[in-house]
Amino acid sequence: MLSPLVTARPEGASLSVTFRRVGVNGVELNVALSGQGPAVLLLHGFPHTWQLWTRVIDRLAKRHRVIAPDTRGAGASARAADGYDAGTLARDAEALLDALGERSAAVVGIDAGTPPAFLLAMRRPDLVTRLVVMESLLGTLPGAESFLAQGAPWWFGFHSVPGLAETVLTGHEEQYIDWFLDAGTLGEGLEPAVRDAFVRAYTGSEALRCAFSYYRALPASAEQIGEAVAGGGRLTVPTMAVGAHPVGRTLEQQLRPVADHLVGHLVEDCGHIIPLHRPERLLGLLEPFLGGPQPSKPSAPSTPSAVSSMGSEACSSRSQ
Repeated sequence: MLSPLVTARPEGASLSVTFRRVGVNGVELNVALSGQGPAVLLLHGFPHTWQLWTRVIDRLAKRHRVIAPDTRGAGASARAADGYDAGTLARDAEALLDALGERSAAVVGIDAGTPPAFLLAMRRPDLVTRLVVMESLLGTLPGAESFLAQGAPWWFGFHSVPGLAETVLTGHEEQYIDWFLDAGTLGEGLEPAVRDAFVRAYTGSEALRCAFSYYRALPASAEQIGEAVAGGGRLTVPTMAVGAHPVGRTLEQQLRPVADHLVGHLVEDCGHIIPLHRPERLLGLLEPFLGGPQPSKPSAPSTPSAVSSMGSEACSSRSQ
């Protein structure tokens, strides 16, 4: 189901963005659209909405059809009762592309948008032309041991207890969201219009309940990710892992043993919210990667030991 197009000019973007409400997989999503050309699907995390991408949409839209939804339960999308596991979110993304008439797309995910982007590429390599993932962990895949040596970030446990965080935080959403936005920009903060949009999106107990449902579904998501790579499952699409602070190269390390074509980048002096904190640097990575040639197919599958070798140039590369 597609609603009529509504056009707006969001803060931080100079090009017009059109909006549609699209019914997919039992939920109605608010979707921002801009540009024409090969599709690029952008999946945000917490505490974000589609407006996470406002500082990169203009440039991407010059060569691509940019599709940036508020994911299930976030922003102006429907407050679904359930379905916040990565597998269901991947099906949301697949159904969204189908509803918009796209037979293939590059997929870019950050934070909570990374696990569904990964699963979509694993399940539908015919649909996903390229994969970009940023600042997240992929379940319990090996490679995150150093990052997790002192335990998971404190808010993971707080958000995971059913009913607790939304009860405690209702009425204090602004202060709580600001903590994440300040930390995610190394204290530099965001332009007021985007910051205010994020605060509005996560104000109210129901909005918070949906946000924290992503964390409460983490065990199911981790199981789905593990199943996807069990028995030699491979990520065959060209993939780029981008890290900043605090995740760094952890996601890249998780991907190396399972990805056939992986390049990794570390954005220095950059917080977690890469698209808003250092958009020019991100665009400098995205534009050539999204427009680059498809890699040639390997003549024979790599052995597990070769794929997991950090120094194997045949399997992947890394750059600063």
